[in-house]
Amino acid sequence: MRRVVILGSTGSIGTQALDVIRANSDRFEVVGLAAGSDRAGVEAQAAEFGVDDVALGAVEAEQLVRDIDADVVLNGITGSVGLGPTLAALEAGRTLALANKESLIVGGDLVTRLAAPGQIVPVDSEHSAIAQALRSGEAREVRRLVLTASGGPFRGRSRGELIDVTPAQALAHPTWDMGRVVTTNSATLVNKGLEVIEAHLLFDVPYEHIEVVVHPQSIVHSMVEFLDGSTIAQASPPDMRLPISLGLDWPHRISGVGAPLDWTAATQWTFEPLDEEAFGSVALAKRVGRAGGTYPAVFNAANEQAVDAFHEGRLSFLGIVEVIEHVVERHDAPTALSRESLADAEAWARRTADAVIAAL
Repeated sequence: MRRVVILGSTGSIGTQALDVIRANSDRFEVVGLAAGSDRAGVEAQAAEFGVDDVALGAVEAEQLVRDIDADVVLNGITGSVGLGPTLAALEAGRTLALANKESLIVGGDLVTRLAAPGQIVPVDSEHSAIAQALRSGEAREVRRLVLTASGGPFRGRSRGELIDVTPAQALAHPTWDMGRVVTTNSATLVNKGLEVIEAHLLFDVPYEHIEVVVHPQSIVHSMVEFLDGSTIAQASPPDMRLPISLGLDWPHRISGVGAPLDWTAATQWTFEPLDEEAFGSVALAKRVGRAGGTYPAVFNAANEQAVDAFHEGRLSFLGIVEVIEHVVERHDAPTALSRESLADAEAWARRTADAVIAAL
């Protein structure tokens, strides 16, 4: 029986995690729940699962993680505010099932230095796929990681065809049902850029050996290419409950979590190169990742400000990545990485992004 704390319990990741636990009550016990601001929602969840310890907001969530005896903490919080709970889970020696990619990307070495081998289990479908595929060989045998991207709602459009994109169009993702920020990030492919940085930090693979390929069917969730020419891919219908279940009980698999592929039906999977002219966010993210320090925090914070401005009608769709690039180019990262320097860099990035947005 694994004792589980779920952060972001009323969001997409959290509710699907509770689906998994509800169907496998003999394997999991929920001992703590934290939501962003949905008090009624988290209290209803606590009543159903018999949970006494409930938190609201990232600060309370961090304290909850420190106070509760648990085997695994699922961090499904959205945004860099998830850094504190991530650090708390690692410091407490819990297995961290990480869906909050921003905390790893922003925290960088702060997070990786704290983590024991195998303590962080990725929940993003792409990184879960890589973790599964990596079990087929040794680290020294890996040639490159290949992250797949659905291409979002604007796959195949030229840069010129993205000028008049509306917020409603950007939220019409063809595969996944996610929140506003993550769905918009998938449309700009900022999300894929963040995942490249995440893959580098999780698996210690150089950026020049991490590639992105567009796979609109979202069946192959990512691949690992080995030195002998073999490529190991993880394939399944797009259902986040599978990587969530692995995050909760890695490396064990849970029967019946997701439906398997139907190999009796004719089907076609396609793979396309990424159009870096139309979607420059991935190349920019690689630059930011190589720079390290507080640059990833600045990238992420500027993006969050730009996404808000886009949905409020103050910025064009293409302007999102333009704002990020302007802010990144103005940043001078300090050499010492700490929670304080990260907070200062994020605050600076948000102010600078707002100024850039106002000037466009």
